[in-house]
Amino acid sequence: MPPTPSSASKSAAETGNGLKTSFPKNKIKVVLMENIHERAAEILQGEGFKVERLTKALEGDALIKVAKEAHVLGIRSQTLVRQPILDACPRLLTIGCFCIGTNQVDTRGACLGGVPVFNSPFSNTRSVAELTIAEIVALHRRLLDKSVQLHAGQWDKSASGSHEVRGRTLGIVGYGRIGSQVSVLAEAMGMRVIYFDVLSCLPLGNARPVRTLDDLLEQSDVVSLHVPATKKTDRMIGEKQIARMRTGSYLINNARGNVVDIAALAAGLKSGKVAGAALDVFPVEPSSNSEMFQSEIRGLGNVILTPHIGGSTEEAQAAIAEDVATKLVRFMNNGSTTGAVNVPQVDLPEQDEIEESGKGGGGAKKRHHRILHFHRNVPGVLSRINSVMAELGVNIAGQYLKTNEDVGYVVLDIAPAKAEPILERIRQIPETIRVRMLW
Repeated sequence: MPPTPSSASKSAAETGNGLKTSFPKNKIKVVLMENIHERAAEILQGEGFKVERLTKALEGDALIKVAKEAHVLGIRSQTLVRQPILDACPRLLTIGCFCIGTNQVDTRGACLGGVPVFNSPFSNTRSVAELTIAEIVALHRRLLDKSVQLHAGQWDKSASGSHEVRGRTLGIVGYGRIGSQVSVLAEAMGMRVIYFDVLSCLPLGNARPVRTLDDLLEQSDVVSLHVPATKKTDRMIGEKQIARMRTGSYLINNARGNVVDIAALAAGLKSGKVAGAALDVFPVEPSSNSEMFQSEIRGLGNVILTPHIGGSTEEAQAAIAEDVATKLVRFMNNGSTTGAVNVPQVDLPEQDEIEESGKGGGGAKKRHHRILHFHRNVPGVLSRINSVMAELGVNIAGQYLKTNEDVGYVVLDIAPAKAEPILERIRQIPETIRVRMLW
């Protein structure tokens, strides 16, 4: 069941004139987990929110204990927020994924509970692209093997198996923001670039598309994967695809762990079909730094393994923190859902100020009140809300509505009025999921 619709509204405070005030910012609790960059805390604290920072991921009851007190939850890739967590946290208004993906969150369950999920899909693009280029060079020069040998005291100055990347063909699977940046950097180093994408993408520089994944595998000296985790990309590189690759070619996966069949890759490396590989992501990853990493790929020659650090540069983490924190602030402060991955996106202006008439012809300025309403997407909800406004004599100054197949999100700017009668009537609308008022 989704969180109770009224959970965001019950804690408003009473003022001397009988009106209610918006929820005080210093009582809005933000929990940031997994050692999220301090820039996020700076932004959220600067808005007056109460911020708690944790250095690691939690799960089960430990996660519920922390998350159920939060209005805003910030996580990275290791914290799993599934339906039982959402059910146990009715106070939760929004979730920020301080990373590219959101597959660690039950985004549809959050949608049905009126909880927008935000992420930062592009902020670490450059960091991942640079790592990919570094790995291409390192694999061709067998730098990892040379380093391991020299650390062991073995001096091997042989050029056997070492190659320049200039003139080699790079095949990029997934020509989005990361793939296209890898393309530009690779061309600058003299590589020939081809790419395959299920969508039509404008090539940069001299890169050219190929018709099928098989075409790319057969033509590439190094294959680099930059695709999302979907049912179609699950193990998209398996035994058959590795057999299609050029003998002595290289494979790089800085995308998602389930994209490559690790057992098939290990077999290809052992047979010599694949000359080397670089993997930053894995089907099963340790949940903490203290857990042992296990994989069939460990110990194989000319294989670079990194612990999911493709976007782990100071620059990328600061950019991600600023991007996601800014989206969370906008949602909490004015209701904008721009950038949310699971609910209708509504980009809202700031609330207008109006001047109330008073004695002597002047009056204090007040902002329009703003009603934020998530509801099940069925016909007639908007008319019911407008009927409530009409029956209570509330003037509507602005109205915004967007829907997806599951929920609708309607925002109303209204003339200042007592909150509780309005909210109580809206809560009684059967399709209401969650309602909140700002002023």
